[in-house]
Amino acid sequence: MAEAGGFGRPVKRSVTIAGHETSISLEPMFWAALERAAADADKPINSIIAEVDAARLESRPIPNLTSAVRQWLFDYFARR
Repeated sequence: MAEAGGFGRPVKRSVTIAGHETSISLEPMFWAALERAAADADKPINSIIAEVDAARLESRPIPNLTSAVRQWLFDYFARR
């Protein structure tokens, strides 16, 4: 899943959520995990991120989107 060496600097990508663009920065291993989760669900990455966004807005305190995506990924793969 991670590139050789295992770690990398965050990579910023633009995503569209609820009709507006935003960007999130994730390390390459998290982008790879997100791509795998999206493939498993047969959904686009933007769809997965939109679901995470909706769930995080119901949390208190509300985490930032990048943090919510990382936590969602941890939970997703821990349950597998």
